[in-house]
Amino acid sequence: MLVMEEFPLQLSSGATLVRTNSHLDVRPPTGKPNTKPKHPAWKVPLKRVLWAGLSGDSLEVAVVVEKKGVVKIDGKVREGGEADASKWAEELMTAAYAEPGAKPQRRFLVVVNPHGGPGKAGSIYKKKVEPILAAARCTYKAIFTEYYQHAVKIGEELAVDEYDCIISVSGDGIVHELYNGMAKHKTPRKAFRVPIAPIPAGSGNGLSLNLLGLKEGTNIVAATLNAIKGRPMAVDVCSIVQDGKRTFSYMSQCLGLMADLDLGTEHLRMLGSNRFVYGYVRGIVTHKTYPYSISIKAMETEKQKMSAALQENLDKPIETRFLDPYEALPDELPALQYADDDASDWVKLDDSFSFLYGGKCSYVSRDLMQFPAGMPNDGAVDLTVQCAVPRGDMITAMDGAENGTGFWRKSNLYYKAYAYRCKPLKKHGYLSIDGEKYPFGEFHVECHQGLGTMMSCYGHYVTEDNAALKPPPAKVPR
Repeated sequence: MLVMEEFPLQLSSGATLVRTNSHLDVRPPTGKPNTKPKHPAWKVPLKRVLWAGLSGDSLEVAVVVEKKGVVKIDGKVREGGEADASKWAEELMTAAYAEPGAKPQRRFLVVVNPHGGPGKAGSIYKKKVEPILAAARCTYKAIFTEYYQHAVKIGEELAVDEYDCIISVSGDGIVHELYNGMAKHKTPRKAFRVPIAPIPAGSGNGLSLNLLGLKEGTNIVAATLNAIKGRPMAVDVCSIVQDGKRTFSYMSQCLGLMADLDLGTEHLRMLGSNRFVYGYVRGIVTHKTYPYSISIKAMETEKQKMSAALQENLDKPIETRFLDPYEALPDELPALQYADDDASDWVKLDDSFSFLYGGKCSYVSRDLMQFPAGMPNDGAVDLTVQCAVPRGDMITAMDGAENGTGFWRKSNLYYKAYAYRCKPLKKHGYLSIDGEKYPFGEFHVECHQGLGTMMSCYGHYVTEDNAALKPPPAKVPR
């Protein structure tokens, strides 16, 4: 049983600040019923304590409070109490940044895309993110992107020793650009080791949803705290090879219906994630199928084994899920292992399908957990190939989509793949890589275990009511 210890500090105003094992309590002075206290009573989780320090005889504590933003609690300490107050502030900072690898006053490069998604990233940064970084006494440099693929240049020219983390205030596209820029860096492996922390300011915000979960995935405060107090977590990154050109994908690759509902609704970005729902309903009405020739170098093909592996990963001690900051890194990017391999052990699929969807994150949007068995660094890309089904089945598939219920459907062919390649057998269509439009045509995908790095407070993707962690239904739907 946890014993709740209290460490109080009284200010000259009569207010008392009390640090417990989990919170900072602000208690107004008692005995003054007609006097409005300088600071009301608050109970702030230690995770939301940004800074504590003594300057002369004045104590300042900065916290972030939901709906209020940054709040500074300050006051003079009692005469002769400076030494005790200084020690108290130091101990509060130690408790507030207690997780191994979390350190105060991080150095950030902030990349803001003012034009992406709903177009609110600039305002989100100035009004919500920057005040929190300043209150935490972080150092930061902000770059506002000015043109398409500006972030590629930023990633390529990244001063890897000057920053502890890159904050991306945007949708998921800027992270795609950053990673493809890091691949061109003079020391690409070191560049990929600089963690990225997304601030949700786009249409889908899939990466933030995976790192923080549905409840906090669109919460700007939670995302900023993840940058300040999270720990570097290795994530897999995939090579995309098309006509001899190699690029990199950290989130998803899709063709067919799921590409149509993404790239085919670009003109509806002002609707946010609702545009994806509109696109899916439109796909039900048109009921198209798409012919592909698919080859898969499979790690695992049995869904129940994937479910067991996911649970085993979640049961691991949290300390095993984060990066060793002293690990030696090779200088070069990992070589392609399967680009010319098409041996007999590859799974072959030649037919017309509703869509092909490969990915490394569980959520692709708030309404869709496409890859419920997804893990950050298991060395495999999750690949789903959806067989054509009647319109009625497509409608019922929307129920529980945010919990990944489609995982167990018979028509949902689900693979863990070291690599795969796909050749569309039609001349025209959409190919979406991390939500970005790529030339429509044959492509090869290969997973590189632990190449990239994200900030995380958990060491795994945060999913809600994940169907892959439950037994299959008694009657598995089509």
